[in-house]
Amino acid sequence: MEQPQLDRKPPWLRAKIPGGAAYNEIRGIVRSYNLHTVCESALCPNIGECWSRRTATLMILGDRCTRSCRFCAVTTAKPLPVNYEEPKNVALAIKAMGLKYAVITSVARDDLKDGGAEIWAQTIKEVRALNPETKIEVLIPDFRGNMKSLLTVLEARPDVLNHNVETVPRLQKRVRPQARYERSLEILKRAAQEGFPTKTGLMLGIGETTGEIESTLVDLYGIGVRILTLGQYLRPSKDHLPIDRWVSPEEFNAWKAFALKMGFHHVESGPLVRSSYHADEYIGIGKEVLL
Repeated sequence: MEQPQLDRKPPWLRAKIPGGAAYNEIRGIVRSYNLHTVCESALCPNIGECWSRRTATLMILGDRCTRSCRFCAVTTAKPLPVNYEEPKNVALAIKAMGLKYAVITSVARDDLKDGGAEIWAQTIKEVRALNPETKIEVLIPDFRGNMKSLLTVLEARPDVLNHNVETVPRLQKRVRPQARYERSLEILKRAAQEGFPTKTGLMLGIGETTGEIESTLVDLYGIGVRILTLGQYLRPSKDHLPIDRWVSPEEFNAWKAFALKMGFHHVESGPLVRSSYHADEYIGIGKEVLL
C-alpha cells in the first residue's frame, strides 16, 4: 500500500493543460494520417506543452504492445496487422508539422520475426526523403537482442539512437518483465560502436537507491551512452506499480550535475522529463559533441 503522502502529486508536477491552436493542429495532423503518438498512448504529462510547441513523438507499428511492462500505459494486446502505408504517412505528418527534429518510437512487436526492424528502416528512409533537413531520433525496442534487426535500423542512418533501460538492474524484472538489462546495454553499446549518438532514460521514484542510480549511470557511460534523460515515475493506474517516492527538483538537478561531471554530453533531468522531452534542443549540438 502506498504511503498517504504519495496520494497527491506535489506542486512541481503540475503540467500544462492541453489546448490551444497549435495543440489542435498537431492533433488534427496525427488523426488525418491515421497515426499514433506515445504522447497519447503512454499518457505523457507533457502533451499540452509539447503539442503547443508543435512537437510530438510518433509511434509506429500500431498502438498494441506485445509486452506487459508494469510502468507503461500503452495497451498490451495482440497487435493488428502491419500497416505498410505507415512509413509514408509518418513522413507526410512530419512535413505537415514542419519538424526540424523528429522523434519516432514504436510498441514492441515480438510477434514479428525481425521485431518490426524493416518497417523502422523504411520509416526512416521515407522521412529522410521527404524531409531532408529534419534530424531523426529513433526510440527503439530491444528487438529481443537481435543485432541483425538493430543493424537494419542503423543502416537507415538515424541521427540519434535511443533505447531506454528504464530502471536499475535490480528492478528490471519487476518493472519490465520481458526485457533484460544486459540486453539493453548490448543494444546501446553496439549502436555507440557503430558511431551513432546514443541515448537512454531512467525513471526515478520506483524503488531504486542512490547507489543503484550511480552504478547504472557508470554502466551507461562505460558503454558509450552520452545523452541521458531522468524523470519521475508516474503511475498510470492502480494496476501499475506503485510510486515509491516523489523525487524533488533539487535531487533531479543534483543528478544532472553528477552525470555531466561523469562526462555525459547532454542531460535532461527533472520531474516531468520524458524520453523525448525537449529533444529538439539537440539540433544545435554537433555530432562530434554527442558521441
